[in-house]
Amino acid sequence: MNQAEVSQLVSKLRIRISPRHKNLRNPEGPQGRLKKLRQTVNALFKYERLELNYTLADETRGYAERLISEAIRHGDTHKPTMEMADYWIEEKQLIHKLFKVLVPRFNDYKTSYTMLYRAPKSYPEIVFPRSVLELRGNPFPSILPQRSDQRNFLHNVLLDEAKKAYRAEKYEEITKSLKEQQDIEVPDK
Repeated sequence: MNQAEVSQLVSKLRIRISPRHKNLRNPEGPQGRLKKLRQTVNALFKYERLELNYTLADETRGYAERLISEAIRHGDTHKPTMEMADYWIEEKQLIHKLFKVLVPRFNDYKTSYTMLYRAPKSYPEIVFPRSVLELRGNPFPSILPQRSDQRNFLHNVLLDEAKKAYRAEKYEEITKSLKEQQDIEVPDK
């Protein structure tokens, strides 16, 4: 099997994933790690925005991206995709949400389906880096402020013109006062 055929078997994700998994310590061992990841993926599909430790959020993001991309690629009639969704999503009504709500939302996306932001640290309490993991297109307000170009709004244009007129008037006053000072300093002969 050559490289071209392998790339047809697995869809390409739109995020970078480390080849080695993150070190998520759990007293239950590898099964506890997978259980925690399943709970987090489940919560991400349920609430669409989570605040987590950065390592857990980064690891969860990869699994959520893979699940959404496989659901978009194969749909709900593909048995392996349904088995994967059944394994990763514990609440069965969220499987319906995945195929009926999230797949149509992300069907035409050319970017990743999730966003990962680093959250600010609150120094005395939290020592681990925090982050916010969210699905794109969620109903919540944006985390990053929207920066629209506001200089062409009417009130900003009027204020800019008023500033220019004020400065021109002040420059004329300054040049007049400088000419008067020069005239006083230079005596007529």
